[in-house]
Amino acid sequence: MAETGSDQAGDMKHDSISSPGISDQEKETASNAFEAFKAGSHDESLKHLDSLQELNKEDYKVTMNKAITEFYKSGQTTTSTLKQTLITLKNQMHTAVDDIDGLDDVENSILYYNQAVIHYHMRQYSEAISIGEKLYQFLEPFEKFAQAVCFLLVDLYLLTFQPEKALHLLAVLEKLTVKDGNSKNGKGESTNSTNKESTAMKAEFTAMVEAAKSKMHQYKVRAYIQMKSLKACKREIKSVMNTSGNSAPSLFLKSNFEYLRGNYRKAVKLLNSSNIAEHPGPLKTGECVRCMFWNNLGCIHFAMGKHNLGLFYFKKALQENDHICAQLGDGSNGQAAKKFTGIPMCALLANKRYELLYNCGIQLLHIGRPLAAFECLMEAVQVYHSNPRLWLRLAECCITANKGSSEQETKGLPSKKGIVQAVVGQGYHRKIVLASQSTQNTIYSEGQSAAIPVASMEFAAICLRNALLLLPEHQQHDSKPDSGSKSCSQSGSTESGSETSDACSGKTQEGDKFIPAAPSSPLRKQEVENLRCSILACSAYVALALGDNLMALNHAEKLLHQTKLSGSLKFLGHLYAAEALISLDRISDAIAHLNPENVTDVSLGVTSSEQDQGSDKGDLEPVESSGKQTSLCYPSSVSSARATMLFNLGSAYCLRSEYEKARKCLHRAASVVNTKEIPPEAILLGVYLELQNGNTQLALQIIKRNQLLPSVKPASSPDLRKKPLPFQSSQPVQPIQTPSSFTQVQRK
Repeated sequence: MAETGSDQAGDMKHDSISSPGISDQEKETASNAFEAFKAGSHDESLKHLDSLQELNKEDYKVTMNKAITEFYKSGQTTTSTLKQTLITLKNQMHTAVDDIDGLDDVENSILYYNQAVIHYHMRQYSEAISIGEKLYQFLEPFEKFAQAVCFLLVDLYLLTFQPEKALHLLAVLEKLTVKDGNSKNGKGESTNSTNKESTAMKAEFTAMVEAAKSKMHQYKVRAYIQMKSLKACKREIKSVMNTSGNSAPSLFLKSNFEYLRGNYRKAVKLLNSSNIAEHPGPLKTGECVRCMFWNNLGCIHFAMGKHNLGLFYFKKALQENDHICAQLGDGSNGQAAKKFTGIPMCALLANKRYELLYNCGIQLLHIGRPLAAFECLMEAVQVYHSNPRLWLRLAECCITANKGSSEQETKGLPSKKGIVQAVVGQGYHRKIVLASQSTQNTIYSEGQSAAIPVASMEFAAICLRNALLLLPEHQQHDSKPDSGSKSCSQSGSTESGSETSDACSGKTQEGDKFIPAAPSSPLRKQEVENLRCSILACSAYVALALGDNLMALNHAEKLLHQTKLSGSLKFLGHLYAAEALISLDRISDAIAHLNPENVTDVSLGVTSSEQDQGSDKGDLEPVESSGKQTSLCYPSSVSSARATMLFNLGSAYCLRSEYEKARKCLHRAASVVNTKEIPPEAILLGVYLELQNGNTQLALQIIKRNQLLPSVKPASSPDLRKKPLPFQSSQPVQPIQTPSSFTQVQRK
C-alpha cells in the first residue's frame, strides 16, 4: 500500500489543477507544487501550496494536499495527525460516506479514499471496506483512480476472508487494464508525436500494465488458497511464476500451495530457496519477510506432527518480530503507539506479535505445556476476544493443567499406586491404607475471584461460557445445505485435498453465514455446530470437576441433543450425564445412560472447525491445516468403550446395593480389558464387593495382584484413566480438545 499512498497524492494534486473556474496563475502554482512533490522537494511544494491557498482560500483540496505533503515530509510518521485533518475536512463539507448519492460527490472521492487507506493501515478493516465499497460506485470517471480503489478493496477482502468478492473485483480490474491499454495504444498511433517520446511512454505504460497483471495473479492465488480451490490455484501459480519469477512473494505463495496439498518437504524446500535477504525491509513495504519465513516453517512442521520443532520456529519468528519493533523506535511501544506517531504508516501492519503468540500457544498445548500455552493465549485473547475457538483453547489449557496425577501414570508408574495410599506398621501389625477419594481435583485458594486469569477450572468455566455466547443461536437447518457444507469441510486430510473443493467453495460460501474467528478463517455453519459440541463436552467436564452437578447434567443433555454429534462426544455425553445423575442420587436415570448398547461408535469426527493453526502464507494469516494422528487418552475401540461403560454401570448398581449385578458388570468388563489397564477405581470397587460378600482373603488378593480376574486373559486394551481426561486433537489454529477417557467409578 505504500505505492498507493504516493499515487493518491499525485491524483489529488492533479485534481486541484483541473478544477473548473481557476485562473492560469493558480494552475501554474498547483502544477509547480505537484512537480516539487513528485521530485521529493516537500518544503518547496509546501511553499507553492501556501501561495495557492492565498489565491483560493475556500478550496479544501489545497488544505488536504498540504496535510499530505507534511505527512510525507515527516516520513509518513504522523498518521494520527493526517487522519484528524481529513476528518476535520469531511466535517467542514458536512458530508458522510453514506450520503454519497450523485456525481457532485465524485470530486470528494479522493478525500474518502485517503481515509480508507489510513483505516487500512490502522487495521480498521470494516471502516475501510465501507468507504471503499461506496467509492466503487464512481469508478468509471477515474481510470487510474479506479485501479487504486480496486486494489485496496481486494486487499481488504482477503484480509477479512472474503475471497469471492476479491475475485470479482480482480475480474473488473482485468477489464479496466485491457480497456486502458487499448485506449493508450490507439492514442499513440493516431498522434504523430516524436518517436522517442512515444516509445518511452509505451515502454513505461507496458511496464505498469505488467506490474498490475503480476499483482493480480498474486491476489488470485491468495484468494484461491483461502477457498481451498487447488485446481484454479495451480493454474494461477504458473502465471505468477511466469510474471514474477523466483521472487520471494511468488515462492512463498507456491510454498503455501504445496503445503495445502500435503507436500510438506517441497513446501520447506521452496521457502529455503527464497532469497529473503534481498527483500526490502518493513519500513518500505510494511512486511517482515524473515518473520513470515520462520512462521511458515513453524506451520509446516506443525502439520508434519513435529510440534517441538514447530515451536522452535515460532519462537524464532517472535524474536524477529520483536527485533523489527525495536528498529521502529520508541514509537513501537507505549503511549506513542496508541497515537500512531513515530512509526511510518506502512510499518503499522508489520507487528504480528499476537498472531505469533496465538500459534505458539497452540503448539505448546500440543506439546503438553498448558501453563506456557495459557500465558501465550491470554495475550492473544486481548486482541482476538471475539474468537470462540480461542476461548475454548484457554479452557483446554486450564483443563490440561488441572488433570491431576495422570502425568505420573503416563510415565509408566504402576496403577497400583492409585490404590494403595500408604503402608503402616510391620509384620503382624502391618496395615494397608487405601485411597479414600480421587486426588484429581485441585483445591484452589479460598477467596480468589474466578475471573482472575489463572489456569484454574473456575476460569475454564468462564472461558467456555464466553465461547458459547459468541456462537450464534442454535437454529433448525435443512439437511441439504448441511451436507454441502460438511462435504467441503471434510475434503481430504489436508483439508483441501480433493478437486471438488472448487464447487464447494462457491455454493456453500454463498449459503453459509460465516462467523468471524480472527486471526483464523471464519467458521462455517457446520463448523459452528462441531465447535458447539466440543464446548458443551468441555463444559460438562469442568462443571463435574467443580461439583456443579446440575450444570454438568444440563450441558451433557444439551450435548446429547445436538443433531450432528460424533460418536466420541456422544460417548462422553452419556458418561458425564451419568456421573452428574449419580451425584444427584438419581441412580435409575444414570443406569439408563450407562447402558453399553448406547456406544456404537467412538470415532472422533474431527472436521475443519477443529483445525486452526497459523498459515504458511506470506501474510501470516492463520488457516486450517492437518497433522499426523497422535496418541489419545481415549478408548480406541467400541469394545473398550463399552468396558468403560460397564465399570461405571457396576458402580451405579453398587450404590443401589445390587452387588451381584455390580460383580457381573465388573467381570464382563475385566474380560475384555488388559489387566494392567484396569483403572484403580475398578480395583477398589472389586475389593469393596468382596468385603461386602465376606471374602476378606479374596479382597486382599485383588489388592496384592492388582487385578480383578487373575485367571482370565484379556482380549483388548483400552487406555483408561481415573477421571475423564481432556485429550488433544491431532489437528491444528488452534485445535479442538474434548474431554476423553472415562468417568470416575463411584464407590462407597
